[in-house]
Amino acid sequence: MAWIHRPLLITSAWALCACALAAAGTPPGAPFMKPSPLPYHAPQFDRIHDEDYLPALEAGMKDHLARIQKIAEAPAPPTFGNTLVAMERAGAQLNRITRVFFAITQANTNPALQKVEAEMAPKLAGHHDEIYLNARLFGRVKAVYDRRERLRLGPEGRELVERYYREFVHAGAQLAAADQTVLRALNLEESKLTTEFQNRLLAATKDGALVLADRASLQGLSDGEIDAAAAAAKARGLEGKFVLPLQNTTQQPSLASLADRSVRERLFNASVDRADRGNAQDTRALVLRLSQLRAEKARLFGYRDYASYTLSDQMAKTPEAAKRLMTSLVPAATAKARSEVAKMQALVDAQKGGFQVAAWDWQYYAERVRKAEFDLDEAQIRPYFELGRVLRDGVFYAATQLYGITFKERHDLPTYHPDVRVFEIFDADQKPLALFYADYFKRDNKAGGAWMDSFVDQSGLLGTKPVVFNVCNFTKPAPGQPALLSFDDVTTMFHEFGHALHGLFSNVKYPLLAGTNVPRDFVEFPSQFNENWALQPQVFAHYAKHCRTGEPMPQALVDKIKKAQTFNQGYALTEYLAAALLDMAWHTQAADTPAKDVPAFETSALDQFGIHLAEVPPRYHTTYFAHIWSGGYSAGYYAYLWSEVLDHDAYAWFKAHGDLSRANGDRFRRMILSRGSTEDLATLYRAFRGQDPSVEPLVEARGLKAAPGR
Repeated sequence: MAWIHRPLLITSAWALCACALAAAGTPPGAPFMKPSPLPYHAPQFDRIHDEDYLPALEAGMKDHLARIQKIAEAPAPPTFGNTLVAMERAGAQLNRITRVFFAITQANTNPALQKVEAEMAPKLAGHHDEIYLNARLFGRVKAVYDRRERLRLGPEGRELVERYYREFVHAGAQLAAADQTVLRALNLEESKLTTEFQNRLLAATKDGALVLADRASLQGLSDGEIDAAAAAAKARGLEGKFVLPLQNTTQQPSLASLADRSVRERLFNASVDRADRGNAQDTRALVLRLSQLRAEKARLFGYRDYASYTLSDQMAKTPEAAKRLMTSLVPAATAKARSEVAKMQALVDAQKGGFQVAAWDWQYYAERVRKAEFDLDEAQIRPYFELGRVLRDGVFYAATQLYGITFKERHDLPTYHPDVRVFEIFDADQKPLALFYADYFKRDNKAGGAWMDSFVDQSGLLGTKPVVFNVCNFTKPAPGQPALLSFDDVTTMFHEFGHALHGLFSNVKYPLLAGTNVPRDFVEFPSQFNENWALQPQVFAHYAKHCRTGEPMPQALVDKIKKAQTFNQGYALTEYLAAALLDMAWHTQAADTPAKDVPAFETSALDQFGIHLAEVPPRYHTTYFAHIWSGGYSAGYYAYLWSEVLDHDAYAWFKAHGDLSRANGDRFRRMILSRGSTEDLATLYRAFRGQDPSVEPLVEARGLKAAPGR
């Protein structure tokens, strides 16, 4: 999800047009003062300008606080309607602006927006505290909560009451006044530091890109990839050079192809060192302070560490449960990774390479081993994965087969960038269902990674239909060239659209419970489940066609891809577990023993969990681990694995009941995707599956030996 899970000016005709319109005399903030008149209340991007955000945010906070104060001070006794339902309606104006603002500061930011974000982050944190530390308001919420058994609210109404009560308590409503004062200060500082972290990281990622002076350095890349590197250099004013921009992860896609080992090492080190170079973009001091702030916050609430505090309302409940699942897989994952590196070392030795395989060699030699073992070459398969066809004939096609929905591209709705595409989605009965925005190409002013979010949430109470979006960071091709994807990229598209389905199928009354507003360790379940359709035979055959000829991928090549699915899984799982356990280590520190050195802490933590392999670095090192410092996944990166257990277990049910079918899809939609957080999620899953989830389908899918269950 993301995501989830929020800095460089791009001068363009788009920006110039915005400036011209802004000068026409429209009052600042006007596009947000009322619901958008566009279909589905889609954002009016043709009328929104940088100078609108600050006054709109301030007006939205003022309006929200006034409505909340009226609820808190109401003379009538508290009821479900005049307290909880009233609170659900109160923040509509502020929600309109924050949905758009944080989407754009993540996907298409600039210095003006960064300045607004830096100014507003502490104000928004304070605004949250003004509401959740309002004693009179909490008194009314608690009064309804205490009578919930007698109110006959129905499952969704009862869940709303319990959710609000938990959120107030979790936010500090029961703390003593002195502790609330401390909490406000901690929240204020944390909001400033998380904003500073994401801005530094964005700049560090841009500046960390590898600049190469000659084409020979790029030996091993395809002509299209080299042209894209030249176009990236030209966009930065480096005509005649080549730029390999950094992705958010430790490993970089080009490492699988670059033949020059010294260039691979330079690219790898540029990635690893991006945010700890001792310059203005260094994030080490920020993360040390953030981890300490969170530990201090947990201590205020009586928890021994931040992970215990934040996991109390997740499916895992405790850090011990999350660590138990992860560490149960460490022996099998690392054993498989060591066997993988042994094969690569044998290949290096056979070629008389004269060196030990290092982290920057892994992707390159893994690709060579894959060719040798499976006769599968990434360059062979990319031409069959053209982005537009994957979207239309793969992602959308699978959704149509499962759920009966159809798609129509809209060219009449404004977007925030020319690369963004908009689709209207219709239900099986042809009734309008939702809007979907797709923003797939990497930009220097876009945060790394891939995510889903919404501009408008579904709500029966407010009468709104969902407007959701996916953002990715695929390499944009040179002009005139097709956008070709790796199979990992294809899987990412299916993953993020799984999040989108979770949002657009929401059929919930109250906004707080709608769509993807579920615990972190459940929110990744629908997205990871949707990945399964990328290789399902009927779906795969529908989209895997050559970009030039339209010919389907030869069956022999399809078989090789399927056979290679468990290849390199030791590496993939080990790098993930290393990052997830590192997250847990940072957030299980006691407040009185804060870490003082980032590299030393990392090494100690990885050694402690038995997962410190030099050839397999964490998927994210601490200094650029945006998920946990600014992305809402603090003490929560384990969620991908927790959800993967559900994902593989649910797909096992599908395969046992006919696989790809409308009947199965409609059942999954009705029992999982449409329900939001209207019921205990373990109960909800058990009702769908007929039993508790098993870890065995995950172990089988990963190609690992059996591991202990949860």
